[in-house]
Amino acid sequence: MTGNTDIKELARFIKEECKNIVLMLGAGVSTSAGIPDFRSPKTGLYANLARLNLPRPEAVFDIQFFQKNPVPFYTLANELYPGKFRPTITHSFIRLLHEHGLLSLCLTQNIDTLERRAGVPDHKIVEAHGSFATQRCLKCRRPFDDAKMKDLVLNFSRTKKIPRCEKPGCNGLVKPDIVFFGESLPEAFSASVSKVRNADLNIVIGTSLTVYPFAGLALYPCPRALINLDLVGDFGEREDPDDFVLLGKCDDIIRELCEELGWEDELLKLWEEAKGSVEDLEERGREAEAKEKEREHLEAEEEANRLAEKLEKEMVLDRVAESIEKKEEKAEKEEILGQVAESIGKKQSNAEVEAETQTETDTTKTELEDKDVKNRKDQDTEQKEETDPPKL
Repeated sequence: MTGNTDIKELARFIKEECKNIVLMLGAGVSTSAGIPDFRSPKTGLYANLARLNLPRPEAVFDIQFFQKNPVPFYTLANELYPGKFRPTITHSFIRLLHEHGLLSLCLTQNIDTLERRAGVPDHKIVEAHGSFATQRCLKCRRPFDDAKMKDLVLNFSRTKKIPRCEKPGCNGLVKPDIVFFGESLPEAFSASVSKVRNADLNIVIGTSLTVYPFAGLALYPCPRALINLDLVGDFGEREDPDDFVLLGKCDDIIRELCEELGWEDELLKLWEEAKGSVEDLEERGREAEAKEKEREHLEAEEEANRLAEKLEKEMVLDRVAESIEKKEEKAEKEEILGQVAESIGKKQSNAEVEAETQTETDTTKTELEDKDVKNRKDQDTEQKEETDPPKL
C-alpha cells in the first residue's frame, strides 16, 4: 500500500475534521529558498563541505570538533545565516494554518528561522535542533548580543574573527543555540510530545525522517500526511485512509492543497507579505552594507592619510638626519684636516728649529774656525819675530 494520495480528500479532512494540526518540518521546506539540505548526494550541505578539510562532513556540527576548531562552522554559518533568504510558500502555509486557528505546533529541524520570518508566532514553534535566533558562551553560558553576533557572522569571510564572550576574564567560545552532535535537545522538544500524540493531523514535510528522536514523533498513531519528494519512514505501510502520501515538491503540493481548501489567495497574500518584509530587511541590509563600505572607505582614507603623514615625517626626519650626518662628516673632515695641518705645522716648526739650530751651530763653528786660524797666524808671527835677528 502507498497511502492515500487523494489531495481533495486531505483538503476535506483538514476543513471538516481538524482543529489541532501539528507540522514536522525538514530541510526540504527551505531548499526552494536557496538553502541546501543536508544529505542530497550532489547538492546537499554535507556533499559540499570537502573544501573545509573536515575529518568527516558531520564534524562541522560536532561540539568537540567545534571547541577545537570553530572556523569551519563559522565559514558555513556565513553562508547560511538568516537574513540572506526569504520564506517559501510552504512557510507561509504554516502561517496560514495559524491564521485559521488550526496550528497547534510547528516542530522544525531547520536552523534558518524562516518560520519566524514568515510570521509564525514564537510560541507555536519548537526548533528541535535549535537555531541562529540566539547564542551564548559555551564556558559561562552568558547570552551574546544578537547584533554583534550577526555582524561577526556576516563579515566572517572577510575578518575571520571568531565570536568570543565579552564577560571580563571569560573569553569563551560563543556558539549559536544550534543543537550539535553530542548535545541534548531543548526542553521544549520533550514538552511537545503530548501535542503530537493528541493532534488531529500530523503533516510531515521535507524531511528524510532519519534523525532521532525527531523522526520518532512521526510514529504516533494519529492521522498523518507526508508531503515530500520521497517516501520516508513507515509512510505507505499503514492500512489507514487517514495516512496521506503526496510526493513531489513541497511548494507545488502546498499550492495545490490550498487551491482545494479555497485558501490560495490568502496563501499568496501572506507569501507576498513575507516577501515584502524580507525585501525590506534586505534593503536595510543593503543600506547597512553600504554604510559599512562607506565606513571602511573612510577608515581606509584615514589610514592612507596617517601613512602619508607618517611617511612625510619620516622623510623630513631622514633629511634632517642626512643633514646632521653631512654636518658631522664635514666637522669630522675639518677636524681631521685640522689635525693634519697641526701635525704638518709641528713638523715645519721642528724643521725650522732644527735649521736655525744648525745655522747657529754652523756659525759658531765658522767663528771658532776663523778664530783658530787667526790664533795660528798670530803664533806664527810671534815665532818668526823671535827667530829673526833684529835689523840694524
